Amino acid sequence: MCGRTACTLDPEEVSRASRYRNRHGQRRQPRWRDGDADKYRPSYNKSPQSFSPVLLSQRHFDKDASVDECVVAAMRWGLIPSWFREDDPRKMQYSTNNCRSESLLDKKSYKDPFLKGQRCVILADGFYEWRRQGKEKQPFFIYFPQSQPDSGLGEEEQRDESDVEFPPEEKASNIEEESETDKWTGWRLLTIAGLFDCWKPPGGEEPIYTYTVITVDASPNLQNIHDRMPAVLDGEADVRRWLDFGEVKSSDALKLLQPTNILTFHPVSSLVNNSRNNSPECLQPVDPEAKKEPKPTASSKMMMSWLKDSSSSKRKEPSICDATTREQQPKAKENLKSSGTLENWLKSASKKARID
Repeated sequence: MCGRTACTLDPEEVSRASRYRNRHGQRRQPRWRDGDADKYRPSYNKSPQSFSPVLLSQRHFDKDASVDECVVAAMRWGLIPSWFREDDPRKMQYSTNNCRSESLLDKKSYKDPFLKGQRCVILADGFYEWRRQGKEKQPFFIYFPQSQPDSGLGEEEQRDESDVEFPPEEKASNIEEESETDKWTGWRLLTIAGLFDCWKPPGGEEPIYTYTVITVDASPNLQNIHDRMPAVLDGEADVRRWLDFGEVKSSDALKLLQPTNILTFHPVSSLVNNSRNNSPECLQPVDPEAKKEPKPTASSKMMMSWLKDSSSSKRKEPSICDATTREQQPKAKENLKSSGTLENWLKSASKKARID
């Protein structure tokens, strides 16, 4: 399952970190859907019902757009089926935060959007999972390895271009090179396969876009934490194929939903257990054997000071409140970190705690 994530990049950084190649090998930076950048709130501790950045085809909003043109939208976690007829989503009798890949076609709530091509990619720094230890549960933060700078969603710049799946008519020589100034060198975002739907309230209010995280059996290196994990799409080729519902049929898209054995992780504090806690300490590596709440380290104090006092980028210290209240506060762009800060901070913190 997947019940908590973190996404700390500000809207502009999310867009830059989500650069992709279209069918012709041209590098593109997705823009935010109109008004959605204000709905998204960076957070170290995102729970269901909060808004997260989601990558999807622009064709879903503009029928004249190319299907391989992507856009970033802010969607609420917890899918509300378009056919839901109650006036309040809280009246739903079952959870739609996660969708098991094995039963995706067995449930109308997921089958309908899947067959309509309503596939999306949830963007996150990483996700949290809990391992049961007797009567207690130890939380872990799980994410892509950050050993090398990344210029977007995938690692194609670090691979031979022959590995990238472009249509036969497109030659490698046509692939657009990216300038050093355009490359994204910050945190590599986790790209999770999901489904979305659009629910229109009976009262005529604004339509609500929501999503569900698709899950698969855990990969071998995560099985000792939990038996399920999000279906992570590793690299631009998989992301492109998942989103390209025009070229990639549903039956072929299902084959992309496989356990990913490359993720890394480290234990974190039980602070993350409470969704009201929203601070860098949620991500800080800890020693689970110590069985103590971690004290703020020098690196975390520096980070909090930087978040609070940096006037050049108008960054604010994250508030501590529940997920619902957090999303209902006045809309504002709260930048929680700059490019690479999370990566550098984790590397510094890992000197005092082992990262698996």
